[in-house]
Amino acid sequence: MQVGIVGKPNVGKSTFFGAATMAPVEIANYPFTTIEPNKGMAYVRAPCPCKELGVQCTPHNSACINGTRMVPIELLDVAGLVPDAWEGKGLGNKFLDDLRQADAFINVVDASGTTDIEGNTIAPGKYDPSEDVAFLRREIALWMREIIKNGLSKIARQAKMQGSKPETILQERFAGLNVTEGQIKDALRHVELPQDPTLWDDETLLSLCIKIREISKPMIIAMNKADISPPENLDKLRKMGDRAVPTLAETELALKKAGAGGLIDYVPGDPGFTIKPGITLSEGQRKALEYMGEKMKGYNGTGVQACLEDCVFRMLDLIAVYPVEDESKYTDHFGRVLPDCFLMPRGSTARDLAYKVHTELGDKFIRAINARTKRAVGADYILQDGDVIRIVANK
Repeated sequence: MQVGIVGKPNVGKSTFFGAATMAPVEIANYPFTTIEPNKGMAYVRAPCPCKELGVQCTPHNSACINGTRMVPIELLDVAGLVPDAWEGKGLGNKFLDDLRQADAFINVVDASGTTDIEGNTIAPGKYDPSEDVAFLRREIALWMREIIKNGLSKIARQAKMQGSKPETILQERFAGLNVTEGQIKDALRHVELPQDPTLWDDETLLSLCIKIREISKPMIIAMNKADISPPENLDKLRKMGDRAVPTLAETELALKKAGAGGLIDYVPGDPGFTIKPGITLSEGQRKALEYMGEKMKGYNGTGVQACLEDCVFRMLDLIAVYPVEDESKYTDHFGRVLPDCFLMPRGSTARDLAYKVHTELGDKFIRAINARTKRAVGADYILQDGDVIRIVANK
């Protein structure tokens, strides 16, 4: 799965990305530092069944640390978005095209209000950061509308003669955007389009695209620079309707570097850190760590890991499932114990998991076996969070 890091320039998107992934990126206090998209792997935490099952796991696609499985997700940090990006302003078209396959967005916002709408540094209190969220939603919806409208007149005439349904036409227009027909049908229940596609107008299409984006590519707000933000700014952002998490991306990045340098013990997502025994710190290091530790107390951590996990487990509502090939030993055909952890949408079935593992497994599915109960379950068995499942298929 892929999560896009979005927002206007100079709000800390690349810092958030670097803090989440520890990938080397260019970070600077001016707009459009990021030109080419940065890709990196972050992780979300899920309980590993190894403790409960009394086994020593040998993970393959994810790490396990003291019974916590670190499940990888791909993050994409793209160029900043400015107003009228959908018309090509700034790096708008490139920014938006880079996000076609994203399953969700993390909208990084400078909650301190010290950057204007185009990412230029301004005096504190001169800008309302809630405007960033509103304009970003609209820009993405306008971009989606243009995708529908591109060549629509010819397609609409043909569709009218053939009697094509709106969802069929829209699915064709959104090919490559990771939008399903089911999501389009869901949006059409909220926004009614004329059956005759030649009568589709701009405002109705925009309303539809707003709803399609909400359903197919949900957004969480990372209220960055929360430690220097007026409380009223955070309150405004929380009222924007999307999920909102206070984040201290610079602090998270600094702590990970300090941890890598052997100065502190810090586990991402924890509310604090400890200085390693016997370490001698300079006066500047000591003061910086004291400052960061004090600011973390107000937010129960830096919020970066919380934002990722809120996005994956609560907003996208994914669960962790562990496929195996031997339900008695919990191994794959290489003998690895609990080797893989897959993130699946809540409500997925055993057959869905089979297809996730391999198309052929899904096509030749016979049954599944719940490794905990050792009971066979059918194709329509609804997976539960933490399930260990063996798929049985025709040879």
